[in-house]
Amino acid sequence: MRIGIIGTGNIGTTLIRKLTRAGHAVQMANSRGPETLGELAEETGAQAVTAPEAAQGVDVVILSIPLNRLSRMKALLAQLPDGVVVADTSNYYPHRDGNIPALDRGDQTESEWVSQQIGHPVIKAWNNVLAGTFADKGLPPGAEGRIALSVAGDNPAAKQTVLSLVEDTGFDAIDGGSLAESWRQQPGTPGYCTDLTADELRRALAAADRSHAPQVRDEVIRQVAARDFKVTNEDIVRLNLSVLSRIT
Repeated sequence: MRIGIIGTGNIGTTLIRKLTRAGHAVQMANSRGPETLGELAEETGAQAVTAPEAAQGVDVVILSIPLNRLSRMKALLAQLPDGVVVADTSNYYPHRDGNIPALDRGDQTESEWVSQQIGHPVIKAWNNVLAGTFADKGLPPGAEGRIALSVAGDNPAAKQTVLSLVEDTGFDAIDGGSLAESWRQQPGTPGYCTDLTADELRRALAAADRSHAPQVRDEVIRQVAARDFKVTNEDIVRLNLSVLSRIT
């Protein structure tokens, strides 16, 4: 497929590496301009372009930028053909994004809010994995202990496209239900950044408690900030599991 990736942070860069390696044609863009992506273009074969160009002539657009910047994408995405799939990897962290009342009250899931902001339906994917896990822990299909990621959305065909792409990045893809159910893979839930297998993730999604998730999310952030040493990927997985077990 032809894929446009907007955002070249840790998750976006890993998506570029993994999807080009899987044989997809990738157009990539960031806020600093294509001239800053020369090394990544040379490494991966992805084409460095502007953000508007990244959304042209593609089958899928993946947005991998902070949630508080997504509203800037509305004009860019407004002209997309109906058949283009838009995937969103963002998560809501009030200390970083600023408080968003609709999300703080639970009126909308994060990706319902994102869909409204950008004026286009989204599929929520690649949001419930740590950057280190995503970069280093992908395995071939059928491998023992392969970590699973959940994918949520309302359009079955679009969701199936993204499920397939998740598999291409080295993880088992689990159907996480509709966007209304996508809170089950948001920060603070048992399926968020806990490195689970497919069966474990299905159980975690089913067991999620929406009322506790913001408290778990914020407590994990507080404990990470309080540590006076470099926190590893494994530290954060353990911390998520520890806080979840104590609060829920």
